[in-house]
Amino acid sequence: MTERSAQAGPGPASRTLAAFIFASRWLQAPLYLGLIIAQAVYVVLFFVELWHLVENVVASGHISETDVMLSVLALIDIVMIANLLIMVIIGGYETFVSKIRVQGHHDEPEWLSHVNTNLLKVKLAVSIISISSIHLLKTFIEVGRMENGVVRNADGSVLYSWDGVMWEVVIHLAFIVSAIALAWIDRMSQHHATGAAGGLSVGRIESGLRGDEARAEGSATAGEKFVTVRLPAGSRLPEGAEVVPNDR
Repeated sequence: MTERSAQAGPGPASRTLAAFIFASRWLQAPLYLGLIIAQAVYVVLFFVELWHLVENVVASGHISETDVMLSVLALIDIVMIANLLIMVIIGGYETFVSKIRVQGHHDEPEWLSHVNTNLLKVKLAVSIISISSIHLLKTFIEVGRMENGVVRNADGSVLYSWDGVMWEVVIHLAFIVSAIALAWIDRMSQHHATGAAGGLSVGRIESGLRGDEARAEGSATAGEKFVTVRLPAGSRLPEGAEVVPNDR
């Protein structure tokens, strides 16, 4: 009786609770919908900034190169944040909520087929560094007119200070160190996963397939004409591959 109970699967209550917990992932779906709305707000903000740039050029008839550069950097900053948002929306939904089945679509992102939490963290860190670089570049342009250690607005208020610029550089370097650490952790986790799988890796699989193809070509006269490879359902076939019926 004890042995039979040990071999039995989880009871109805356990399965119901597990299904309820697993379904709770859909609570994150409204969060990603909210990020889509935030992205729409950034689209509006982009065109507002673009209109201000065009309006200043048309109204004044002339505008300095520095002002144009600052306006363009502001536009690039908005685009970089929008890219970060779309990465979080698509990658986060794919990882934590449900699969996005776009296999075979010509606009499918290259990284979506192998997205995971580590890859998503690294890409987000790189995006944050890019955004920080844009802000730092804007600061460096403004610092060119620093007097007595401060940069003031037209109304006399302090826009930048020497110690503020120093802290911006320190924070930017902290972002870079964090991204390097995340990339190193991702590489180490992949290395350990490869070692745990007995040295199985993409390179070994590809070399094995090439070896099978070479053996198939060398023994074509003996009747071996095909290399059989099992792929997950829905996967795209490699270039030059074809589905062969079992009767062949």
